[in-house]
Amino acid sequence: MRKLIPLIILFLFAQSNLFAGSEGEGVSFGFWDAVQIIGSLAFFIYGMKLMSDGIQRAAGSQMRNVLRTMTKNRYLGVFTGFLITALVQSSSATTVMTVSFVNAGLLSLVESAGVMMGANIGTTITGWIVSLLGFKLKLSAYSIPLFAFGVPMLFSNKGKLKHWGEFLIGFAILFLGLSYLKSAVPDLKHNPEVLGFLENFTNWGFFSRLFFVFVGTLVTIIVQSSSAAMAITLTLCSQGILPFDVAAAMILGENIGTTITAELASLVGNTNAKRSARIHSMFNIIGVTWMVILLPVVLPLLSNIAQAMFGIADPYTNAEDMPIALSAFHTFFNLTNVLLLLAFVPWLVKMAIKTVPDKSGEEGGIESLKFINTTNRTPELATVELQKEVARYGEITTRMLGFSRDLINSSDDKNSLSLISKLRKYEDITDKFEREITEYITNLSDKQMTHKTSVRLRSFFNICNDMERIGDIFYQLAKAMEGKIDRKVYFIPEQRNQLNELIEIVQRAFDEMNHNLNLTSYDDAHLGKCYDLEEEINVQRNSMRRFNQEKLENKDYNINAAMIFTNLFSSLERVGDHIVNINESVAGEI
Repeated sequence: MRKLIPLIILFLFAQSNLFAGSEGEGVSFGFWDAVQIIGSLAFFIYGMKLMSDGIQRAAGSQMRNVLRTMTKNRYLGVFTGFLITALVQSSSATTVMTVSFVNAGLLSLVESAGVMMGANIGTTITGWIVSLLGFKLKLSAYSIPLFAFGVPMLFSNKGKLKHWGEFLIGFAILFLGLSYLKSAVPDLKHNPEVLGFLENFTNWGFFSRLFFVFVGTLVTIIVQSSSAAMAITLTLCSQGILPFDVAAAMILGENIGTTITAELASLVGNTNAKRSARIHSMFNIIGVTWMVILLPVVLPLLSNIAQAMFGIADPYTNAEDMPIALSAFHTFFNLTNVLLLLAFVPWLVKMAIKTVPDKSGEEGGIESLKFINTTNRTPELATVELQKEVARYGEITTRMLGFSRDLINSSDDKNSLSLISKLRKYEDITDKFEREITEYITNLSDKQMTHKTSVRLRSFFNICNDMERIGDIFYQLAKAMEGKIDRKVYFIPEQRNQLNELIEIVQRAFDEMNHNLNLTSYDDAHLGKCYDLEEEINVQRNSMRRFNQEKLENKDYNINAAMIFTNLFSSLERVGDHIVNINESVAGEI
């Protein structure tokens, strides 16, 4: 129902006489005209976001798998980036997704470069849809009936059908927005002063091109969507406001502006995420640089080709056909730029590494989350980062068993106190991880998601809860050992040997847990080995309990050592229980 509220408001607003154009009235372009354009653009952007979010939720897992499996080399990466961007109609969504995958270690820098390049080609599809359908057909007339199909789908109990309904409604709103944007833009015949304003900036030759590249970049940064910026440019062209060469320069600027989204997404990512965004920026800036220089040569040539291929009039003189010529230019530029720079991907990677150096101690740092620090992620795509972070959480928690082993076997009090301090520090880290990851999951839970994603998020939540409990148990074990040192209590060799045997089984249980946490898909998890190891732990614990009871009959057996011994093997057995819970959460059984 929440989706319908903005939809109803937008629809009523669009159907009101607020959008009644002033065509033929001969009035000057004023504040209210500007508000109408902003409202129309908001309508367009909302439709695009709804459409993009809908398809990401409906096919998020499939797109995730495509991105992971079809990027074996930079050439496949280009195709993958094109395919996903063409589907979601947002190069920003693809580039942010790519940056997050690099951040999670699922894509290399070379693979991400290919995807970014493909996304640049994929985003040209939006221009073709707008120019061929939005201006040539009265799609606004067909948009209203789409609501008749899309709105009932929103109330479906089937998650995917609901998300496809969002996609359909987003598609309808997008073209309604485009239709109102066309009518809101002032008619040049009655507002000639607009062209007079532009003429002040068109007589500087090369610097004029640079100026309009900057304008295109600025517009894209403001609206945070190169597709929306492209729609504005094409609309202004169709109304005869922007000359062909000026519009082409603005489109080049929009290619630079779209890199800002990836750069912003990478700000809170790791070094490789920043490098991936930097590759995208360098690729676009290099491409725009050579095209700005060649623009006076390329545009007339491309104009002739477009006239021959599509049967359009000269875009330099005919405003109606200018959007098709500009879409052809946009595609030509991005396709040519990819073909020229694809061979230089290794060089782009080297430059990215040079301009974004490693932070000292980043790779070894464990006190902060490493993967789930990007924002504005759909739940379906955020699960990738969450899974990597949870797997890292498991590996950090496993280290506490190693510290405990060293502590139990240490005969040096100074070394023992150092290990106790380390276990205390790691317990704080496990608490922090549990708190921050569950907070991240809670924020995601407010968003719409598929049932499968909801189950997966619940699994992550349960896993983190058990990890934190394991950290607490190891801390209690450390406190027991601290009391043992303070009271000068010593274990006999049999006690120490049996504790080491139990630790060895728990280590194997941790190894199996980490194996499952690092699976590409949790659906591949199997619990047979996990249950066998739990049984081994229980058998060893029972054996140690019997040993302890038998020894207590011996007057020489230290009662304090016996109590601490019981505390330790009981604690390790409880760690084993939580490991089983984690494995069951991975397999979706909790």
